Amino acid sequence: MAKLMIVDDNHTMISLLATLLELDGFEVFPTTQPGDLVQNLREDQPDLVIMDVFLKNSDGIELLRKVRSTSEFKHLPVIMTSGMDVADQCLEAGANAFILKPYSPPDLIDMIRENLS
Repeated sequence: MAKLMIVDDNHTMISLLATLLELDGFEVFPTTQPGDLVQNLREDQPDLVIMDVFLKNSDGIELLRKVRSTSEFKHLPVIMTSGMDVADQCLEAGANAFILKPYSPPDLIDMIRENLS
């Protein structure tokens, strides 16, 4: 069972995503405290991260750069999400994929599976 970490400051979004992904057979680790992201990654050891770009007290793209600069997470698959099309900036910063909100659950599941294989 693949372990996924969701990084988002929207509790409703985390709840909906966690339910959807758990029903699809994934183990989910939600976090609303992106400041502790690298520590959370070390503790939970996810197989893939889904992270929002615009977080209340953090910049998802900066967090992504921080994750990529940490040698143990250099190759960890990261899917970035946003309601604004900032795909180029995310991919440039090291994201494996970008999905524009609102997205369909099957599209997200397909993207997760592609990035886990």
